[in-house]
This record gives sequence, structure tokens and C-alpha cells, in this order.
Amino acid sequence: MSAHALLSASSAHRWLACTPSPRLEQEFEDSSGEAAAEGTAAHALAEHKLRKALGFHSKKPISKYDSGEMEEHTDGYVGFVQEQIALAKGNCQDPIVLIEQRLDFSKYVPEGFGTGDCVIVADGMLHIIDFKYGQGVLVSAEENPQMKLYAIGALELFDAIYDISEVSMTVYQPRRENISTFSMLKEDLYQWADEVLKPIAKLAFDGDGEYRSGEWCRFCKAAIKCRARAEENLSLARFEFALPPILTDEDIEEILAKLDDLTSWANDIRAYALSAAINQGKEWAGFKLVEGRSNRKYIDEEAVASAAKAAGYHDIYRQSLIPLSEMERLLGKGKFQEILGELIIKPSGKPTLVPITDKRPAIKISAKNDFKEDK
Repeated sequence: MSAHALLSASSAHRWLACTPSPRLEQEFEDSSGEAAAEGTAAHALAEHKLRKALGFHSKKPISKYDSGEMEEHTDGYVGFVQEQIALAKGNCQDPIVLIEQRLDFSKYVPEGFGTGDCVIVADGMLHIIDFKYGQGVLVSAEENPQMKLYAIGALELFDAIYDISEVSMTVYQPRRENISTFSMLKEDLYQWADEVLKPIAKLAFDGDGEYRSGEWCRFCKAAIKCRARAEENLSLARFEFALPPILTDEDIEEILAKLDDLTSWANDIRAYALSAAINQGKEWAGFKLVEGRSNRKYIDEEAVASAAKAAGYHDIYRQSLIPLSEMERLLGKGKFQEILGELIIKPSGKPTLVPITDKRPAIKISAKNDFKEDK
């Protein structure tokens, strides 16, 4: 069996919505970048720290992504897991805690398996915790198919041993200050697996069904060349780029709902065309490769400083405070609050339009000049 399942848990939100996509993605190379590599490094560090905290032997991993921020966030993850273990001990004297556990859900998804960052099992409850280091997309645990697949895999291991009635699933996403937990009855999870997951997974494994475009296209390897996505985004062309006063409220609402993906799709097309031109010598009719704008920079800052001082110029340095987050790490949260707490403010953010499903509370603009930008 391959190291990566065709129908992986992490891509479940995609293949549950667009069933032919996994087979189509096989035709494209993995384009995971720095963010994915950094996430892998953070996971390795979090695993190491958790193993040490639970008394297991572990050698600390080293990577080029190591930073004070990563240390802080992985410490927070370990602390959260320890809190959940303590809560589990209220129901069970000796709960099972599994780290980076392989979870098999092939009973419902052909060849399906994944890895649970942390699985806590106690009498009456099962808790899946997933550490997500990414900050680009806010991830909710509510009805999250990846988490539900992990839970099903864990139930396959422990449901016959422990009297589990409820399953909790938590997404721990520290760089977004997001800890999202969703709970459901075991029977409801099994019902979803039988009635929804299993038939759709069969379609996806066979490469059948219809291509569908949506927010799940974001990380699809085939998204750049997917005709369904292109047709969905180009459907906005019927508005013929009319200015807002000409559009109806319904028109604007439809455009707003698709705008993020339209922008992302356009950027993907541009990046793909540029990469093909640079790396494959591809020539696009009506376009050419040129040298972009660049800024001058010092070759050697120490040599520049020495030369300037030798010429009699000494006012050549600029001093500024270190960034706020770095200051907090330097002082520690307690001292930071004690010493600088009264000198720190968090201004109100500028209003932004988001889907109604966004967790942030709606604001009311009471006057025409509310949130007026400073000149």
C-alpha cells in the first residue's frame, strides 16, 4: 500500500464534494511548498514534546524552521493535551493516550487510513486532537470530515473494548488562536459513515461522479487546469464587468460569494503560466517574459558602514523596537503584561465582509463616519 491514501482524511472535504478529483489529482505532481514543510516540522516538534511530557523517550528534531514562535505554539499544544488527559481521568483512572496513531477507516473508505496526532480513549468517551500549524485558513472542527474519519478509525480500534458513547474532535490551530471542538454521539457518527461517507467514497475511489467547484478547490493539485472550476468562475462573465450601480443586490451577493475563489483561481492561472514559461520554456501568445522590477541592496552592510564612516558620515543607523510578538517572547507572557500591559492597545479592526458562517460577531455601523480611515 502506498504511503499516502488516495482518499486521504485531510482531503476528505474535497473528495466528498467533488468525487472524481482524487483520480484527476494523480496526474499532477505534488506542489506542496514551504508552508507544508514548516507544518511538518512543527508537527515533529509537537510530537517530540508530547512524548517527553508523557514520559516516553524522544530525540528533539531539528529543522531550519525552528523558531521562538514554533516553540511557544508547540508548548501550548502539549499543555492543552495534558489538560484533556486530566479531564479524561475524571471518567477513567488510566485513559489510553496515543500519539501519531495510524487510524484505519477502510471499512467505509476504500484503502482509507490516516494518522491521528493525539487520541485519548476513556470509558464513555473518545477524543481526537489534531494539531494544525497553518495560519492561512481557519479550520473548524464542526462537522469536519477529516476529524470524523479519524474518529471512525479510532472507534474501529477501541469501540469493542471501551463503552464509548460520545466522540469529541478538536482542531488546535495556535497561529490563528483557534481551538475548535465538536462532539457527537457515536451512533450519529456511524450513521453518517454508513449513509453518506461509504457510498460517496466508492464513487470517489472509482473516479466517478461529477466535478464540482467550490471552496474545497483551494488545495486541489488539479485546480489550475480543472475545467469545472474555470467554467464556474467564468460564469461571472455574464455580468460583463458592469459597474456596481448597474447590478442588482442579488447580482452583487452572487459575485461576493464567488469572489475569493475567482481571485484565487486567477492567481493560480498566472502562477502556472509563469512557472511553465520559466521552467519549461513555454511561450504564451501575446505574452513575454521580462525582468521584473527590483530594489537596490547593500552587498556587505559592514563594509558599507566602514566606508561611510571613513568618509566622515556617522549618522547612518536607525533604531526601532523589536516587533510586539518578539517582545512578548523575550519577556514572557507574565512579565510582558506586568511591564508593558498598560502600554499596549489592540485597535478595532477595519470592517470586512465575510460569509454569514464566519464565527466573528456582526458589527453595526451607527454613523456614516464610523471606522473612517485616517488620512
